[in-house]
Amino acid sequence: MEPAAEQTSLFEGYEVAEAWDEMLMGPATPRTPYRAVHHTLAAMTSTAMSERADQLARNYLDQGVTFDYSGEEHPFPLDAVPRVLSAHEWEIIEAGVAQRVTALEALLDDIYSREGEIPRAVHEGVVPWRLIASSKHYHRAVMGIRPTNGVRVHVSGIDLIRDENGTFRVLEDNVRVPSGVSYVIANRRAMANVFPEAFSTMRIRPVHDYPRMLLRALRAAAPDGTKDPTVVVLTPGVYNSAYFEHALLARMMGVELVEGRDLVSSGGQVRMRTTKGDRPVDVIYRRVDDDFLDPVHFRGDSVLGVAGLVSAVRAGRVTLANAVGNGVADDKLIYSYLPDLVRFYLDEDPILPNVDTYRCNEPQALAHVLGHLDEMVVKPVDGSGGKGLVVGSAADGATLDRLRAQLQEDPRGWIAQPVVQLSTVPTLIDGRLRARHVDLRPFAVNDGDRIQVLPGGLTRVALLEGQLVVNSSQGGGSKDTWVLSAHGRPLTRAHAASEPETREVVVMTAPTSSPEDAMRSQQQQQQQTGRLSPPDLARTPDEGSDGC
Repeated sequence: MEPAAEQTSLFEGYEVAEAWDEMLMGPATPRTPYRAVHHTLAAMTSTAMSERADQLARNYLDQGVTFDYSGEEHPFPLDAVPRVLSAHEWEIIEAGVAQRVTALEALLDDIYSREGEIPRAVHEGVVPWRLIASSKHYHRAVMGIRPTNGVRVHVSGIDLIRDENGTFRVLEDNVRVPSGVSYVIANRRAMANVFPEAFSTMRIRPVHDYPRMLLRALRAAAPDGTKDPTVVVLTPGVYNSAYFEHALLARMMGVELVEGRDLVSSGGQVRMRTTKGDRPVDVIYRRVDDDFLDPVHFRGDSVLGVAGLVSAVRAGRVTLANAVGNGVADDKLIYSYLPDLVRFYLDEDPILPNVDTYRCNEPQALAHVLGHLDEMVVKPVDGSGGKGLVVGSAADGATLDRLRAQLQEDPRGWIAQPVVQLSTVPTLIDGRLRARHVDLRPFAVNDGDRIQVLPGGLTRVALLEGQLVVNSSQGGGSKDTWVLSAHGRPLTRAHAASEPETREVVVMTAPTSSPEDAMRSQQQQQQQTGRLSPPDLARTPDEGSDGC
């Protein structure tokens, strides 16, 4: 018989705080989507739950699912309690994310496809041109380039939070090289192994189809006239904090994983070096930041990209996914205009509202922010992963003084938002369930005909009490996100017979080595572990742009 302490309820001492609790409306009163999960947890002992949590950790360690934290690789923390969303809640999120991505596509097309013309949104006074032109991620080198099927945002990660009233709000947009979907897939595999009874009794929508969705979108983006496109995944290399994801997606899609040294651009075409000779490449799913993609147009010292790549894209001989220059849409000042841009481009009201935002480049807003710094969350407009973010209520006087000086010196570089109490989900802490704050990153894939949102996404959880920053780089973890199927909706989707089957392939590397290769390798390691890491999992494990 278990000792009395081990028979104590997992919920003993659990407090529903001022934030919206995803599971509980009040003590022992679960919300409808969580009834089955709550019933199971209420019947479990601390010992039984801890054993399952240990099994999850071992599962991740055995798979090598890790992330970079303070310069060291750690097993990624997966909490044993899932986040559950009802079919109705997901319908709102799905529609809102698709609408958001559609507007972002329209904005990027407006900016980059109209070479020599003022974007329509600027001409109509929706957004000032100076904000676009001054964005760190606006690149004149790709002006006038229009993708084959019009898609620039092939993959996006839209970060959502749920406020104190239960309303989902967009926290930020990630349309450069958003990462973290590998953890969605790995989380589901691990949870299905450890909690098989849940998946046999609950109608949980699957996530395993993501690689097929992605491959279909990449093949659809191939240059005109390509009958059987060759797709590759371009990684910065093994030292990058998100390399696990790059390798996993390449393997699951059945395409080659390559580094910049494996590709050569000549005569407006990109070719891949193989042991059987060079092979043309049609689509590159790049996981390398813009600045490192092409040393001819961007950083001249980059050894991670391919010289002449932008010229090949301009010639229409190869497609980059996601497109170069998308980061202008990630700029947090541009983010503040998205509700107006949705109305302008789509003639619709936003389904998912923004978090209220003060633009520090506007004198009146800046004055208000400076007078209420201790009540604000202040963010750099080009930051990711929680880097540079200051929560005023948690900052000391010296930090606020430095921040005040930075805001006055560079108001264009900052936005401010009131503190929002992110919703909470019960999380296993030292053998008991405790309320911890979460956010959600749904992933959307655009193939040119439709935008598909993967059911669920990455739920990131702040493991420290009261912590609102959920990034893995700040010590956060994740939860498996369960989207419940509506009545009658199938749990799995039959694969179309016309779709090619994916196959696993061997990761390719350069066939020869030399002293120059050794020097190049050292440069690669420095660039991968410097500008391109660590991960941003609240935002997710990062390439140096849209991290976890």
